[in-house]
Amino acid sequence: MRRQQGFSLLEVMIAVFVLAIGLLGVAGLQLVSMKSGQSAFLRSQATLLAYTIVDDIRANRPNASDYAIALGDTASTSSGMAAADVDGWLADLASDLPAGDGSVAVSGTRVTVSVQWSDKGPQSQSGTKTVTLATDI
Repeated sequence: MRRQQGFSLLEVMIAVFVLAIGLLGVAGLQLVSMKSGQSAFLRSQATLLAYTIVDDIRANRPNASDYAIALGDTASTSSGMAAADVDGWLADLASDLPAGDGSVAVSGTRVTVSVQWSDKGPQSQSGTKTVTLATDI
């Protein structure tokens, strides 16, 4: 009978070890889930911002070509309502997205908007992300 006194302690230690490994796995899964959720949020913000500038262009359709801007440009080269819209949009990109930037290309009635940002999501998905929206106005 004396031989089995430590056997219960060994079982408890093994159970705690297995539980600890399981909890570490759950913690890792939670971390990946949070990063993926943040990536999805940023993609939604980028899409919303792309639609915002397209709506501004539709509201000022006669001056649609004034909205053209390239990636990396810091301000609109036009004047008036288009310049105010583009400059406000660029400010929103910079404040709402990490390293947020955007471009607008206008060709006739076709408008192509690209929104770019830096995403630190899960390792397999991290880097620079881009959402492109092409529409006719």
